[in-house]
Order: sequence, then C-alpha cells, then structure tokens
Amino acid sequence: MLSFVVPAYNEELELPSTLASINCAAHEAQRTHEIVVVDDASTDRTAEIAAKAGARVIVIDRRQIAASRNAGARAAKGDILFFVDADTRITGQHIVQAIAALKAGYAGGSALVEIDGAPVWARLFLKIFSIVYFGLNFGAGAFLFTTRKIFDRAEGFDEELFVGEEVYFSLALRKIGRFKVLKEPIVTSGRKLRIYSCGEVLKNTLFVLLRGPSGARSRVGLGIWYDGKRETTSVAADPDTHLMASSR
Repeated sequence: MLSFVVPAYNEELELPSTLASINCAAHEAQRTHEIVVVDDASTDRTAEIAAKAGARVIVIDRRQIAASRNAGARAAKGDILFFVDADTRITGQHIVQAIAALKAGYAGGSALVEIDGAPVWARLFLKIFSIVYFGLNFGAGAFLFTTRKIFDRAEGFDEELFVGEEVYFSLALRKIGRFKVLKEPIVTSGRKLRIYSCGEVLKNTLFVLLRGPSGARSRVGLGIWYDGKRETTSVAADPDTHLMASSR
C-alpha cells in the first residue's frame, strides 16, 4: 500500500484539490493507498475537510513542517511513503515513475515543480533557482518519496530545522542510495509569491542562505514560512497560467 503524508496548517482553501489529486493519481496508477493529513495546530476547517474527504487525520501542535511529516510517517501504514504539501497537485505519472525509480534501486526522490499563478517578477527568480537547486539533485519539499525502510534508515526529517529540511533529507537519502528527480513536474501554489513582494522574498531568502544551518534552527526571520498568511481565493489549475519553476 502507498501512504500519502500531507502536512497542513490552515489549509481549508487548498487542501480539497490536493486530496482530490492524490485520489485521482492513485486511481490512475491502480494502487491501493491511504492519505494521512497531519493537522499542525490549524484554527480553520482543515481537519474537518480532510476527514470528510476520507483521509486519516493526525493532530499535533508543533508548527513545524519537519515534525508534521515525521508524525505522518509514524502513523502511515504503507510500504512506500509520499510526502505531498497541502497546496500541491500530483498525477498518476508521478506515482508510476516514483515506484519505478524505487524498484530500480533509487533510495528516493522528488520532482520538478510548476508554480500556479506566480507574478511576473518571480519568473526569472524561479527559473534561476530551479536550474541551480535541481541541478544539485535536491528534492522539493512539496513532493518527496521513499520507502518505509529507507525513511527509517535516514531517521526521517531533522526536527531541529524549521526550513530547508528537504535539503538535508535529500542528502540523507543520497547517503543510502541514488536520488531521482522526476522530469514530470508537480504543480504547487504560488501564493507566497503573490502575498509577498519581490523585496520581501529576496530578503528572507538571503537571510536563510547567509545564516546557513544555524538560521534554519530557529523561527526568527522566517516570517514567510511561519506567519500563517493565507489567500481567500485559490488560483485555478489552468495549464495556461502555470509558470515553470523547473530547469526544462
């Protein structure tokens, strides 16, 4: 069985389409699956929406993405784990290709990314970032996959980190075996790039990069990731509005 772990904090707007995409993808891939939504201190209808959609809901109070993913993995029953962010859509091809990679001996992997509705200023930034990031063979936090056995060997996500945990998880998997970045892109929300200005995004990004690992071990300066701002309407998943964040 496949287990899809979905960490969520106040995701009542984006979560329904994410859960629907997972169910459709698993059906396309003809795979038995479960969805574990980890509700991390939400104050909206996240847990209710997840339960009505048939997901198993795990409630924690950490406000930390690494802890949410680990909690979901501990509760999951599947032999293969997929970590999908609550504002991200996948297809059956991601499942098929991920399983094929694992059968071929890869320790785990991720996928290239498309961003919904990113503003004009973000296009160049995303293009450059993606070329460098995926060129270094790191996984995007919005979509990661591995087996239960390898996840346990890698000791999960580092809960000392409040940001960048996907980079260290990628490195941990690469110590065990090969790491596969699927060419078929997932689609994830560009809401942060719409909510925050170019200056705010660059300032926060540089802050994290310059402080290095020590800066990732505290919420200080990580407002973009942890202030909880949300949009009131969702950008439709229209292929004509998707802006590439991959190196293709």
